[in-house]
Amino acid sequence: MLAELKRPSSPPRIDCSPEEWEARVDLACAYRLFAHLGWHSLVYNHITLRVPGPEKHFLINPFGLMFQEVTASNLIKVDIEGNKLSPSPWDVWEAGYVVHSSVHRVREDVTCVMHTHTEAGVTVSCLKEGLIPLDMSACMYTGRIAYHDLEGITTNREECQRIAGDLGDKYIMILRNHGLLTCGSTIANAFQEMYQLEQACKVQLRAQSSGAELNLPPAAIAEHVRNQGDPGKSNSMGHQNQLQWRAMRRWMEKLDPSFME
Repeated sequence: MLAELKRPSSPPRIDCSPEEWEARVDLACAYRLFAHLGWHSLVYNHITLRVPGPEKHFLINPFGLMFQEVTASNLIKVDIEGNKLSPSPWDVWEAGYVVHSSVHRVREDVTCVMHTHTEAGVTVSCLKEGLIPLDMSACMYTGRIAYHDLEGITTNREECQRIAGDLGDKYIMILRNHGLLTCGSTIANAFQEMYQLEQACKVQLRAQSSGAELNLPPAAIAEHVRNQGDPGKSNSMGHQNQLQWRAMRRWMEKLDPSFME
């Protein structure tokens, strides 16, 4: 059923396999989607996607381009040590490499890693309590969020091991005083996690700023919602996320199909 949703994109415009090209188109679509949603930080922040195959190679955006300028063919393929494997006049931003490689290096179950510095996400990352199980979206993350303390701009490769250690086997991390990170076995799962996490952060901040007493759902309900919304525990969530991602692809193709170039 899911296979029927996936249609081939245009033939590769660079020297790569059809599977890598499809990954490139999906990742470029994610960058355009983030740009449209306002989840960029000018030329900073990154989304990475593992290239299909046994090697730990992944795709990352060229440093210096806005998200709206990213295309399938200008994405850079790197190995786990950050060496460029595809020709590009652009550099790879070291801080982005450190955050993302820390996950790709150790998590065989992860293909996509997303990291943002949105206003709501950074604000919640500065709260001692972090994200609280307030609304339905936030309840999905009950017991599922890892936290990593700020160590400075992430250009120290020694921090990779500590980021990976703090993430453990989770798919969501709040980088304290820094921002949000989600990952997934598919780009669809990683996007759904980031979208709901961002929404939860916005709702929490608005509710807290109202000054009214907060109505927290009972712990048992929060845990029930978590199990319903966890793609690792709910068989239907992965399917729903794929349906949603195909809709996001159609949306971005309608707005500006140049990401597929």
